[in-house]
Amino acid sequence: MRLPSAVLATAVAVMTACSTCLVPTMFPAAVKAVSSFGPLAPPNPFMAPNGLASMHNDAGSADAGPLPGPGASLQPIFAYPLLAACPTITQGTDGLVVALCTTIVGQNPIVHLLDPGAVLPQPVPLASLGIAKGGLLGGVYAYLDNNNQLVMIDGTNHLLRIAHIKDAKGCWQLVITESTDVSSVIPAGDSSVGVVPDYLGNVWFATATGVVGVAKVGGGGVASVHLNAGERVANSISSSPANRVAVASTHALYELNLDGVGNPQILWRQAYDRGPARKPGQLSWGTGSTPTYFGPTGADYLTIIDNAEPIVHAVVRESGTGNLICEQPVLTQGGPGSENSPIGVGSTMFIASTYGYPYPAVPPDAGPAVPPTAPFVGGMTRLDIDNPGCHTVWDNRVRSAALPHLSIGDGLIYTITRLGLDTTTPVDGFAFAVVDPNNGRLLLQQPKSLTILSDPIQTATMVLMGNKIMQGNITGIGRIG
Repeated sequence: MRLPSAVLATAVAVMTACSTCLVPTMFPAAVKAVSSFGPLAPPNPFMAPNGLASMHNDAGSADAGPLPGPGASLQPIFAYPLLAACPTITQGTDGLVVALCTTIVGQNPIVHLLDPGAVLPQPVPLASLGIAKGGLLGGVYAYLDNNNQLVMIDGTNHLLRIAHIKDAKGCWQLVITESTDVSSVIPAGDSSVGVVPDYLGNVWFATATGVVGVAKVGGGGVASVHLNAGERVANSISSSPANRVAVASTHALYELNLDGVGNPQILWRQAYDRGPARKPGQLSWGTGSTPTYFGPTGADYLTIIDNAEPIVHAVVRESGTGNLICEQPVLTQGGPGSENSPIGVGSTMFIASTYGYPYPAVPPDAGPAVPPTAPFVGGMTRLDIDNPGCHTVWDNRVRSAALPHLSIGDGLIYTITRLGLDTTTPVDGFAFAVVDPNNGRLLLQQPKSLTILSDPIQTATMVLMGNKIMQGNITGIGRIG
């Protein structure tokens, strides 16, 4: 996708202007849940508050958070035209949004500092910072730490912490405050895929070729362990309050922890059905899930969606042992495949289909899809865990074009839906949608935009402070509410 050079030059000039933040500090000390879903896992003390810290909201990748959204009513919608796809949107305790994006031209990672605004947003970034380019997924996954710093691994295999501060003129700047070289454990040509802190402050990461590494707290060095030979990692990783870390490879689900001297070790490995090939609407041959911790106390279980043919399953295992809780067919009314991490909270999980979704690009090592294309039917499933066993509560045909978010604060699921025929086109429309998690019914579908330029490409719907949603898309970010 190429844009006229004059347009790009204008955008760059505007983005470097000094801007003043308008948003007040407003993170609530406590948010009372009004829904019956929960609990979430205890907050990771080395991350921003639950719901705001990463693409998947928290350390356990619950894809749920405590803040209420705008509700099932018509909302004002605004755009941040950033000339970049923005999969990771986070918000610090100061109310400012830190987004990790990938530029349209050159596919280079860039961090934007944004003011979500009050009644009207400020669409020009307060500051921007280019990051060294690595693999495709290196420009996707990051998290916000407990000091409002973005943590990620760049294309030179340095673990970065990026803060936002004001200079002497009162202009915002994004600055690298810490850079840790982790290249000693990352093979040449490999790149980071996911990054998460454990509850002790160690920063874990996984690479595309199956290296799982730890940058030890306090500058204690870097150590690593390899997953089974031939296995790759194509999604991010998650951590639990028990200081366990979950990684899903293209063949198996793993749980790891630290051994007696602080080095990573594999607790258990359980293979899943990866199917005969990559499915259309997925970015790798295997699960599309970042593993999700959830359960009656917040992180008892671990789940992914497999890649079985013809029907996929939610695979739920016990954290710590890997014992199977259940393996339940899902998405039986929709498309049989998912690139999205499940929502998991309490004893309930929600899964959204991406089968047939027309991604504009896939990683170079993804391999061919079988079949090459398919209609995007959509579909979502709610599953409740009985332990032992689980059961399907509902299936629907909602065509979610984004990674849905469950608000514990108001008991609603928020997403973006794709409008038009199941056979997708570049001129399809998109709508802000609200789903009732109790029965799967679509409560609201408000048309918001047209054409591929506003395609959310299955990135996360983020519920932020002030009952607002920010949604990444191919060319920037939209604000709802």
